[in-house]
Amino acid sequence: MSSNQKRILLLSAYDAVSHRAWRERLQQLLPEYQWTQLALPARNFNWKIRGNSLIWAYTEAEVLHQSYDLLIATSMVDLSSLRGFVPELAAIPTIVYFHENQFCYPQGKHRKDNIEHQLVPLYAALSGDRIIFNSEFNRQSFLQGARNLLKKLPDKMPAAIVKKLESSEVIGVPLHCDIERNMENGKALAENKKQCNKDEFNLLWNHRWEYDKGPGLLLEVVTLISQQQLPLRFHVVGESFRDQPVEFSKIEELLRRHGQQTGLTEGEFGFIPDPQEYRKLLASCDVVLSTAKHDFQGLAIQEACMQGCSPLTPNDLVYPEYLQSEFLYQRKESDKETAEGIVSHLANWISTKQSGKGLPKADLEDFSNKVLAEKYKGLFSHLI
Repeated sequence: MSSNQKRILLLSAYDAVSHRAWRERLQQLLPEYQWTQLALPARNFNWKIRGNSLIWAYTEAEVLHQSYDLLIATSMVDLSSLRGFVPELAAIPTIVYFHENQFCYPQGKHRKDNIEHQLVPLYAALSGDRIIFNSEFNRQSFLQGARNLLKKLPDKMPAAIVKKLESSEVIGVPLHCDIERNMENGKALAENKKQCNKDEFNLLWNHRWEYDKGPGLLLEVVTLISQQQLPLRFHVVGESFRDQPVEFSKIEELLRRHGQQTGLTEGEFGFIPDPQEYRKLLASCDVVLSTAKHDFQGLAIQEACMQGCSPLTPNDLVYPEYLQSEFLYQRKESDKETAEGIVSHLANWISTKQSGKGLPKADLEDFSNKVLAEKYKGLFSHLI
């Protein structure tokens, strides 16, 4: 380590897969800094969001009391309490990073509105020197949620609170450390797909198997594909958990029946633990589909695009920030109506491929190493 190398402490309070991808890629993107990272497993959410400061203060005291030039904390870090336990941290320039926000999370049977979940990130943001979000959708939905919460409180809060939150900025999650090479590979893969068997069409859904990723809409899409016997192979992959939405067992049965009816081999179904095998699957697919009820950047969609897939996503959430209208479907009043629009879009793209033409490709240059490295370096230099 060089004596001039700046030291960064990064804290991730609920280290889900995409959170881990962000912090690991950030370190890969900026190797000129010396990084120390502490992360807590993504389980027991209610406890972790409130108890992370207590856990770290009494289990990682030696690490926290060292000298650092910059502190980066995810929004679920109980930063105000942690600074009370470890006062030295209050003297370090601090960035609070929002990978998601608790104001904009769809409600489910295990996830209800909880003011504690909303206040901890709010306190963290107000404790930091700079606030960054991974998308404008994330930023705006947090600002609106914070305004609404402050209006409900029994005591009138000063306007300075919202003003500080509004001074936040957006810097996306790096997709891969070698993203430029992946972009070139994606173009080559897209060209290869155009030249391959024109009658073979592979569709991918690659998200967490949870209610917020829209399994109900996915089921409606699969139902229509099966009824219309569309000539496509559908791969449904992603991380699943013990409490799995019931729709996935129905989806599996429908896809099995679809394969029997069309004579196509069945697509992949379930989690693919090997990263190389997963990337190989992405590279073999024509279209990647999102049915999400919430997405703050859409890493799964973007990574598939890097491997040559054409995205098909809702015309809301974060997607319109970086995708053109040709990649967006309209969300209707019912899942059935929305699914009809999705399947119509897919049928058109199947015809396009069968005619020998290539499908349109998304431009994600704004998420390249060059662009994001400059943004992060500028932010770090300003604070350090």
